[in-house]
Amino acid sequence: MQTPLRWQGPGAPSSDPEGIYAALADLDRPCFVVHTGTGIAVAAGGQAGAGGSGLPLLAAVGPLAPSRLGASSFLAAHGVGQAYMAGAMAGGIASADLVIALARAGFLASYGAAGLLPETIENDLLRFGAEIPRLPYAVNLIHSPSEERLERTAVDLFLRHGVTRVEASAFMDLTPHIVRYRLSGLRHDPSGGVLCGHRVIAKISRPETAERFMRPAPATLVTALLEQRLISPEQADLAKYVPMADDVTVEADSGGHTDRRPLTALLPTILRLRDKVQHEHRYAEPIRVGAAGGLGCPASVAAAFTMGAAYVVTGSVNQSCVESGASKATKQLLADAGIADFDMAPAADMFEMGVELQVLKKGTLFPMRAKRMYDLYTTYDGLEALPDAERNRLETQVIRRPLDEVWQDCVSYFERRDPEQLARAAGNPKRRMALVFRWYLGMSSRWSNVGDPDRVLDYQVWCGPAMGAFNDWVTASYLKAPSNRRVGDVAQHLMRGAAYQTRVAQLRASGLGLPALAATYRPVPLEPAALNGAR
Repeated sequence: MQTPLRWQGPGAPSSDPEGIYAALADLDRPCFVVHTGTGIAVAAGGQAGAGGSGLPLLAAVGPLAPSRLGASSFLAAHGVGQAYMAGAMAGGIASADLVIALARAGFLASYGAAGLLPETIENDLLRFGAEIPRLPYAVNLIHSPSEERLERTAVDLFLRHGVTRVEASAFMDLTPHIVRYRLSGLRHDPSGGVLCGHRVIAKISRPETAERFMRPAPATLVTALLEQRLISPEQADLAKYVPMADDVTVEADSGGHTDRRPLTALLPTILRLRDKVQHEHRYAEPIRVGAAGGLGCPASVAAAFTMGAAYVVTGSVNQSCVESGASKATKQLLADAGIADFDMAPAADMFEMGVELQVLKKGTLFPMRAKRMYDLYTTYDGLEALPDAERNRLETQVIRRPLDEVWQDCVSYFERRDPEQLARAAGNPKRRMALVFRWYLGMSSRWSNVGDPDRVLDYQVWCGPAMGAFNDWVTASYLKAPSNRRVGDVAQHLMRGAAYQTRVAQLRASGLGLPALAATYRPVPLEPAALNGAR
């Protein structure tokens, strides 16, 4: 007959909900559940053993530092302290300040380069080199099917400034530019392996796209790059030994570009796909699969790790933080959002294709107005074909300028940024209409970012339900006010909270219930030592 285990410790176990919470929140020490003779109590620390005079042991959970969540290989590959990443938000919303703050706190963040002018991106890359010279960061490379030149120019810039990791997003297929970036960093390892100097973190929402990034670069693209002398013969030869991406982020119901698929269905599918591809190729460094979309509270983050995510990526919740590039007015709108305050609207970068993205609908008319523009685009052959009433409504209520004036702005803009767009619009009224409507879609983001008080109803704010979940979680804490939301604090609390919720789940799996006050992690201001503890 097995001898019952007993607990012994220096202090008295607690049956009070606050005492139970404190014991579970002490993540560096084991937590023991004991029977005191009068009821159940919980203690942090101490030890359990067979026999002795201690209290009967009912269950126990070991220490669980946030750094133990996810894959240790993610930490090693990127030089970070926790398997957590802040994903890119375009237009500099994932700002240089945000990237620098998280790098200094021991986390990886992706700079929101999409939609910014090359000189702006270059200035911020120089800033990274000066302020975080030995710390990791990523830069977003967004697929631009309507403006191929932008993608090409971005890769040129990244290579010139020695950017060692990019977060690739919105790709539907591989392009020569992302393949060039990946392969131009390949070289032989002294031991005979392959070193990948350019890491790619691919954000995907479909299995077919994930598979393209999980396999080696297509031979046709490799050959073309070699013929153009954009890669070396050695790099062309090494291409077949490595996947296109080191990390694949499964993006579920997120802000911005999203297919709104549930993480619980999508993540297991992509994990099985990864295992299949790994079995075929036997990569020396298996691809890691991370989770993104809907991660706005510790329980969600813990669930992602429990399902097998190697790392987690947040987005919407960072937009309301002090360091983000969003305006104060937009941050307040985000902080007031609930779980259902979001909608889909046409995307500026893929407007003609009918691609939509997820945006805030509370406090703005943008989703409704943008959808109406797409309806007009699909119905009429050009601006000249619009009914007088529709044109008048656009010019007086929505765009609030003559459409011909807006077209002249488009001409001035694309003459500097991408003259090919104007060439494609010449003699094509439908294309001209699309560029004018894309002007509104682009400006709506800018109005939000700068906080234009005259354009609040036109704010385009990319975000998803995670924002509402975050607001609900922090409503009684110091993080309720946007002025207190710092990206380092948010990252630490989400990861510490995920570790806490994992311990709660382990006790529940042992058949033990917990008081409601002890069942959910609560964020409180962190000591400086805790804020610096991620590294």
